[in-house]
Amino acid sequence: MTKQQANWSPYDFNGGTCVAIAGADYCVIAADTRMSTGYNILTRDYSKICKLADKAVLASSGFQADVKALQKVLSARHLIYQHQHNKQMSCPAMGQLLSNTLYYKRFFPYYAFNVLGGLDNEGKGCVYTYDAVGSYERVGYSTQGSGSTLIMPFLDNQLKSPSPLLLPAQDAVTPLAEPEAIDLVKTAFASATERDIYTGDKLEIVVLNADGIRREYVELRKD
Repeated sequence: MTKQQANWSPYDFNGGTCVAIAGADYCVIAADTRMSTGYNILTRDYSKICKLADKAVLASSGFQADVKALQKVLSARHLIYQHQHNKQMSCPAMGQLLSNTLYYKRFFPYYAFNVLGGLDNEGKGCVYTYDAVGSYERVGYSTQGSGSTLIMPFLDNQLKSPSPLLLPAQDAVTPLAEPEAIDLVKTAFASATERDIYTGDKLEIVVLNADGIRREYVELRKD
């Protein structure tokens, strides 16, 4: 008789979807609030969005224990930065810090898929998208998580980001006004919720602009 052995994994996948859109003078970051494992919903009211600085907001899907550990590291590093420089980190600086932090753990990675949104030094919206080991890119819009394969083609169709191969380099920010971008995010999540069992319950939308940060909530279907 063969010996039975349980396959233990240090990782879990808790589902969820994150989206970020950068505009000329704003950034919209959104995520659903469902946290699952397998076919079980653990909670319907879990925020995947974390404010790292006044002009940088992180949305993360994947394994939420790793996400929490990553957020704690970034918060500690940001506190050290503030003590040393007497100012908050800019969004591009936070983007580089996040990349370095993920890459440092590349042999036992944080199982976290991140979208960082905020405003750059000129007040323009910026979005950075990541893989689990720190490879990142500044884009006009991005999505990560279980519903990303459903939402990304829709965003590509609606926003048509210029090719990074074009010379001279084109600006990646989307042409939409802020209310239009918020409506687009709501539409994208309503569609993804219909087809992805790990996305649903409630949509949390964070909007960054010159006036500061504000939050909106929209109910999604709960089945």
